[in-house]
Amino acid sequence: MQVVGYRTESAEHAPALLLASDGTVETELLTPGTSLSFSLGERWCAGSVDGDDHYACDHPGAPYCDQHTSRWPCARCTGDCDLPLANCREEHAVYLAAFAPDVFKVGVTKSRRLETRLREQGADRAAHLHTVSDGRIARQLEAEYAAEIPDRVRVPTKIAGLDDTVDEDAWNDLLAEFDVVERFAFDYGLDLDARPVPETLLSGTVRGVQGRVLVLDRGGTTYAVDLRELVGYGVTSEATDRRLQSSLGSFS
Repeated sequence: MQVVGYRTESAEHAPALLLASDGTVETELLTPGTSLSFSLGERWCAGSVDGDDHYACDHPGAPYCDQHTSRWPCARCTGDCDLPLANCREEHAVYLAAFAPDVFKVGVTKSRRLETRLREQGADRAAHLHTVSDGRIARQLEAEYAAEIPDRVRVPTKIAGLDDTVDEDAWNDLLAEFDVVERFAFDYGLDLDARPVPETLLSGTVRGVQGRVLVLDRGGTTYAVDLRELVGYGVTSEATDRRLQSSLGSFS
Protein backbone atom coordinates (compact mmCIF):
# COMPACT_ATOMS: atom_id res chain seq x y z
CA MET A 1 0.00 0.00 0.00
CA GLN A 2 1.31 3.45 -0.92
CA VAL A 3 0.32 7.02 -0.06
CA VAL A 4 -0.50 8.49 -3.48
CA GLY A 5 -2.09 11.79 -2.57
CA TYR A 6 -4.14 13.80 -0.13
CA ARG A 7 -7.01 16.24 -0.10
CA THR A 8 -7.52 19.26 2.08
CA GLU A 9 -10.73 20.29 3.81
CA SER A 10 -13.45 21.99 1.77
CA ALA A 11 -17.18 22.57 1.94
CA GLU A 12 -17.65 19.37 -0.08
CA HIS A 13 -15.41 16.92 1.75
CA ALA A 14 -13.28 16.22 4.81
CA PRO A 15 -9.48 16.08 4.63
CA ALA A 16 -8.11 12.67 3.72
CA LEU A 17 -5.15 10.65 2.55
CA LEU A 18 -5.32 8.65 -0.66
CA LEU A 19 -3.88 5.13 -0.33
CA ALA A 20 -3.39 2.82 -3.29
CA SER A 21 -3.08 -0.94 -3.46
CA ASP A 22 -3.23 -3.15 -6.58
CA GLY A 23 -4.39 -0.27 -8.77
CA THR A 24 -7.25 0.85 -6.53
CA VAL A 25 -7.38 4.05 -4.48
CA GLU A 26 -8.87 4.06 -0.99
CA THR A 27 -9.64 7.11 1.13
CA GLU A 28 -8.37 7.39 4.71
CA LEU A 29 -10.35 10.19 6.37
CA LEU A 30 -8.43 12.53 8.66
CA THR A 31 -11.28 13.67 10.87
CA PRO A 32 -10.57 14.59 14.52
CA GLY A 33 -10.39 11.55 16.79
CA THR A 34 -9.42 9.15 14.01
CA SER A 35 -6.74 6.66 15.08
CA LEU A 36 -3.97 6.06 12.53
CA SER A 37 -1.59 3.10 12.82
CA PHE A 38 0.71 3.08 9.81
CA SER A 39 4.46 2.59 9.54
CA LEU A 40 6.33 4.31 6.74
CA GLY A 41 8.60 2.19 4.55
CA GLU A 42 10.49 3.05 1.39
CA ARG A 43 9.48 6.04 -0.75
CA TRP A 44 9.13 6.14 -4.53
CA CYS A 45 7.08 7.84 -7.25
CA ALA A 46 3.38 8.00 -6.42
CA GLY A 47 2.41 7.55 -10.07
CA SER A 48 -0.94 9.02 -11.08
CA VAL A 49 -4.52 8.86 -9.84
CA ASP A 50 -7.68 8.96 -11.96
CA GLY A 51 -10.75 8.77 -9.75
CA ASP A 52 -10.55 5.44 -7.93
CA ASP A 53 -7.83 4.10 -10.23
CA HIS A 54 -4.11 4.27 -9.52
CA TYR A 55 -1.42 3.92 -12.16
CA ALA A 56 1.75 2.84 -10.38
CA CYS A 57 5.29 3.93 -11.18
CA ASP A 58 8.40 2.25 -9.79
CA HIS A 59 10.81 5.12 -10.47
CA PRO A 60 12.69 6.30 -7.36
CA GLY A 61 11.83 10.01 -7.64
CA ALA A 62 9.57 11.11 -4.77
CA PRO A 63 6.95 12.22 -4.31
CA TYR A 64 6.91 12.07 -8.12
CA CYS A 65 9.48 11.22 -10.78
CA ASP A 66 10.10 13.62 -13.68
CA GLN A 67 7.55 11.79 -15.81
CA HIS A 68 4.77 12.30 -13.24
CA THR A 69 5.68 15.78 -12.02
CA SER A 70 3.11 18.27 -13.23
CA ARG A 71 4.22 21.88 -13.47
CA TRP A 72 1.43 24.40 -13.08
CA PRO A 73 2.04 26.93 -15.86
CA CYS A 74 0.59 29.81 -13.83
CA ALA A 75 2.80 29.25 -10.77
CA ARG A 76 5.27 32.03 -11.63
CA CYS A 77 3.07 34.03 -14.02
CA THR A 78 3.07 37.80 -13.51
CA GLY A 79 0.40 38.59 -16.09
CA ASP A 80 2.75 38.84 -19.07
CA CYS A 81 0.90 36.21 -21.08
CA ASP A 82 -1.76 35.71 -23.74
CA LEU A 83 -4.27 33.85 -21.51
CA PRO A 84 -3.16 30.40 -22.75
CA LEU A 85 -5.55 28.35 -20.61
CA ALA A 86 -9.35 28.32 -20.55
CA ASN A 87 -9.21 28.94 -16.78
CA CYS A 88 -7.31 32.17 -17.41
CA ARG A 89 -10.46 33.70 -18.86
CA GLU A 90 -12.54 33.05 -15.74
CA GLU A 91 -13.31 35.70 -13.16
CA HIS A 92 -10.51 35.82 -10.55
CA ALA A 93 -10.10 37.12 -7.02
CA VAL A 94 -7.04 38.79 -5.53
CA TYR A 95 -6.67 38.18 -1.80
CA LEU A 96 -4.49 38.57 1.25
CA ALA A 97 -4.04 35.68 3.68
CA ALA A 98 -2.76 35.79 7.26
CA PHE A 99 -0.94 33.01 9.12
CA ALA A 100 -0.37 33.33 12.86
CA PRO A 101 1.13 35.29 14.30
CA ASP A 102 2.12 37.88 11.68
CA VAL A 103 2.90 36.25 8.33
CA PHE A 104 0.94 37.67 5.41
CA LYS A 105 0.81 36.80 1.71
CA VAL A 106 -0.93 37.97 -1.45
CA GLY A 107 -2.51 35.48 -3.83
CA VAL A 108 -4.97 34.95 -6.66
CA THR A 109 -7.49 32.27 -7.46
CA LYS A 110 -10.63 31.76 -9.49
CA SER A 111 -13.45 33.62 -7.74
CA ARG A 112 -15.57 30.49 -7.37
CA ARG A 113 -12.72 28.80 -5.45
CA LEU A 114 -11.77 31.64 -3.12
CA GLU A 115 -12.81 30.16 0.24
CA THR A 116 -11.68 26.67 -0.82
CA ARG A 117 -8.25 28.02 -1.80
CA LEU A 118 -7.86 29.83 1.51
CA ARG A 119 -8.64 26.62 3.41
CA GLU A 120 -6.22 24.66 1.21
CA GLN A 121 -3.48 27.04 2.31
CA GLY A 122 -4.50 26.87 5.99
CA ALA A 123 -5.05 30.61 6.30
CA ASP A 124 -6.14 31.90 9.71
CA ARG A 125 -7.51 35.16 8.32
CA ALA A 126 -8.05 36.43 4.80
CA ALA A 127 -9.35 39.40 2.88
CA HIS A 128 -10.80 39.52 -0.62
CA LEU A 129 -9.30 42.62 -2.25
CA HIS A 130 -10.40 42.61 -5.90
CA THR A 131 -12.62 40.76 -8.34
CA VAL A 132 -11.29 40.95 -11.90
CA SER A 133 -12.40 39.56 -15.22
CA ASP A 134 -9.50 37.22 -15.92
CA GLY A 135 -6.34 35.64 -14.56
CA ARG A 136 -3.96 37.94 -16.42
CA ILE A 137 -5.25 41.03 -14.63
CA ALA A 138 -5.20 39.14 -11.33
CA ARG A 139 -1.55 38.11 -11.82
CA GLN A 140 -0.58 41.66 -12.73
CA LEU A 141 -2.09 42.94 -9.48
CA GLU A 142 -0.48 40.13 -7.51
CA ALA A 143 2.94 40.95 -8.98
CA GLU A 144 2.46 44.61 -8.08
CA TYR A 145 1.59 43.82 -4.46
CA ALA A 146 4.31 41.15 -4.22
CA ALA A 147 6.91 43.90 -4.38
CA GLU A 148 6.05 44.53 -0.71
CA ILE A 149 3.97 41.52 0.41
CA PRO A 150 5.25 37.93 -0.06
CA ASP A 151 3.32 35.75 -2.52
CA ARG A 152 4.17 32.44 -0.80
CA VAL A 153 4.62 31.05 2.70
CA ARG A 154 6.56 27.86 3.41
CA VAL A 155 4.93 25.06 5.39
CA PRO A 156 7.52 25.16 8.23
CA THR A 157 6.61 28.81 8.77
CA LYS A 158 2.94 27.88 9.01
CA ILE A 159 3.69 25.08 11.47
CA ALA A 160 5.66 27.48 13.66
CA GLY A 161 2.51 29.54 14.25
CA LEU A 162 -0.09 26.80 14.71
CA ASP A 163 -0.29 27.34 18.48
CA ASP A 164 -0.47 31.14 18.14
CA THR A 165 -3.11 33.67 17.12
CA VAL A 166 -3.02 36.33 14.44
CA ASP A 167 -1.62 39.70 15.44
CA GLU A 168 -4.86 41.61 14.84
CA ASP A 169 -3.18 45.03 15.01
CA ALA A 170 -0.66 44.13 12.32
CA TRP A 171 -3.38 42.51 10.18
CA ASN A 172 -5.71 45.50 10.47
CA ASP A 173 -2.87 47.91 9.70
CA LEU A 174 -2.17 46.00 6.49
CA LEU A 175 -5.83 45.92 5.46
CA ALA A 176 -6.19 49.65 6.09
CA GLU A 177 -4.29 50.18 2.83
CA PHE A 178 -7.03 48.45 0.79
CA ASP A 179 -10.76 48.65 0.07
CA VAL A 180 -11.62 45.17 1.32
CA VAL A 181 -14.52 43.37 -0.38
CA GLU A 182 -14.92 40.64 2.26
CA ARG A 183 -13.06 39.29 5.30
CA PHE A 184 -12.67 35.67 6.38
CA ALA A 185 -11.74 34.05 9.69
CA PHE A 186 -11.05 30.31 9.94
CA ASP A 187 -10.94 27.99 12.94
CA TYR A 188 -9.53 24.52 12.33
CA GLY A 189 -10.30 23.26 15.84
CA LEU A 190 -6.72 22.35 16.75
CA ASP A 191 -6.88 23.91 20.24
CA LEU A 192 -3.11 23.83 20.75
CA ASP A 193 -1.41 25.13 23.90
CA ALA A 194 2.12 24.48 22.62
CA ARG A 195 3.85 24.36 19.27
CA PRO A 196 3.60 20.88 17.70
CA VAL A 197 6.79 19.02 16.82
CA PRO A 198 7.44 18.80 13.04
CA GLU A 199 7.74 15.15 12.05
CA THR A 200 6.96 12.75 9.20
CA LEU A 201 4.82 9.94 10.58
CA LEU A 202 1.39 8.38 10.18
CA SER A 203 0.50 6.94 13.55
CA GLY A 204 -1.40 8.59 16.38
CA THR A 205 -4.76 10.24 16.98
CA VAL A 206 -5.84 12.96 14.59
CA ARG A 207 -6.30 16.31 16.31
CA GLY A 208 -7.12 18.07 13.06
CA VAL A 209 -5.84 19.33 9.72
CA GLN A 210 -4.98 22.91 8.83
CA GLY A 211 -4.29 23.33 5.15
CA ARG A 212 -1.94 20.50 4.26
CA VAL A 213 -0.65 20.14 7.84
CA LEU A 214 -1.90 17.08 9.74
CA VAL A 215 -1.75 17.41 13.54
CA LEU A 216 -1.42 14.14 15.48
CA ASP A 217 -1.29 13.29 19.18
CA ARG A 218 0.99 10.38 20.03
CA GLY A 219 2.66 9.31 23.26
CA GLY A 220 2.04 12.60 25.03
CA THR A 221 3.43 14.70 22.18
CA THR A 222 1.62 16.60 19.46
CA TYR A 223 3.16 16.36 15.98
CA ALA A 224 2.69 18.43 12.82
CA VAL A 225 3.00 16.48 9.57
CA ASP A 226 3.23 18.01 6.10
CA LEU A 227 0.87 15.79 4.10
CA ARG A 228 2.90 16.28 0.93
CA GLU A 229 5.90 14.76 2.70
CA LEU A 230 3.91 11.53 3.11
CA VAL A 231 3.15 11.14 -0.60
CA GLY A 232 5.10 8.31 -2.18
CA TYR A 233 5.74 6.33 0.99
CA GLY A 234 4.87 2.68 1.14
CA VAL A 235 2.92 2.00 4.34
CA THR A 236 1.96 -0.98 6.45
CA SER A 237 -0.90 -1.15 8.93
CA GLU A 238 1.06 -1.02 12.15
CA ALA A 239 2.23 1.85 14.32
CA THR A 240 5.79 3.08 13.82
CA ASP A 241 8.38 1.86 16.30
CA ARG A 242 11.12 4.32 15.34
CA ARG A 243 12.31 6.92 17.83
CA LEU A 244 10.50 10.24 17.47
CA GLN A 245 11.36 13.69 18.74
CA SER A 246 9.19 14.50 21.79
CA SER A 247 8.02 17.81 23.16
CA LEU A 248 9.19 18.87 26.61
CA GLY A 249 5.59 18.59 27.82
CA SER A 250 5.62 14.84 27.31
CA PHE A 251 8.11 14.47 30.19
CA SER A 252 6.19 16.54 32.72
